[in-house]
Amino acid sequence: MKTRVTEILGIRYPIIQGGMQWVGVAELASAVSNAGGLGILTALTQPTPEDLAREIARAKTMTDRPIGVNLTILPSVKPPPYAEYLDAIVASGVRIVETAGNSPKEFIGRFKAAGLTVIHKCTTVRHAISAEKAGVYIVSIDGLECAGHPGEDDVGGLVLIPAAARVLKIPVVASGGIADGRGFAGALALGAEGVNMGTRFCGTQEAPIHHDIKQALVNGTERDTALIFRTLKNTARVFNNAIAREVRATENRPGGCTFEDIRPLVVGSRGRQALKSGQVDDGIVTAGQCIGLIDDIPTCAELIERMVAECRERLAAASRSFA
Repeated sequence: MKTRVTEILGIRYPIIQGGMQWVGVAELASAVSNAGGLGILTALTQPTPEDLAREIARAKTMTDRPIGVNLTILPSVKPPPYAEYLDAIVASGVRIVETAGNSPKEFIGRFKAAGLTVIHKCTTVRHAISAEKAGVYIVSIDGLECAGHPGEDDVGGLVLIPAAARVLKIPVVASGGIADGRGFAGALALGAEGVNMGTRFCGTQEAPIHHDIKQALVNGTERDTALIFRTLKNTARVFNNAIAREVRATENRPGGCTFEDIRPLVVGSRGRQALKSGQVDDGIVTAGQCIGLIDDIPTCAELIERMVAECRERLAAASRSFA
């Protein structure tokens, strides 16, 4: 397949693995890259910039194909040392970085000066336009269906993807709700030049997640996710487990709640342990609505080849409809 995304990133297929906390490690990223997509290491999964440098080096022993690093920039009372993580990324020789969260404007100059290609993930057209003006090479646009933080505008991909594609000059990557070749074909038809998948790659053999969590994704339907943090204006889509239901109940009680009221339920270490132990109700498990499209746990290579074949089949079938 050939799009501007494959040409800019130097990959065979325009399929990007999402930069997922606790999940974007060397085993998964290298498997995606070896299969022809772009694997992404998640910077803040690593406790320190030095740990990130070691993880990048480890990934490079597993693949000689392009890999990227995700750096998510979020407001925090005690933010991580972003500048030091940036230094580790630049020094590592990685040539692709995905930014997300707040505007990457203050970091773009350093990345570009070092020869890195910058992808920015955002949830609105207005933020996509700002990212283009700031100099990013590719925008990844995240619809309401996505896992994690879909923003507060509640716009699904069917509208958001073409809305972004028709106003941006740089390539658009569709993110959120995509798990198979049908979604891949649909994204291309809507004007995207590639796709980004997080939840679907969680349901692969190489994902560093307990099998019971993967099986919960397989067993889930498109109705088995929940939106939490709505009242705090920091919406997140997660698997609808016992923790998610307790968070929603706390948010919906008379008088609402503060983040401190739910902090013990959603603390990151608790979610990380759930992914490791397989106890799906023990912590927050991030998941998108595309779990309703997940029926098996293939290797990354099997998944990508199947998606590409189905995408070609669906686009050909659509073309024949107008013959």
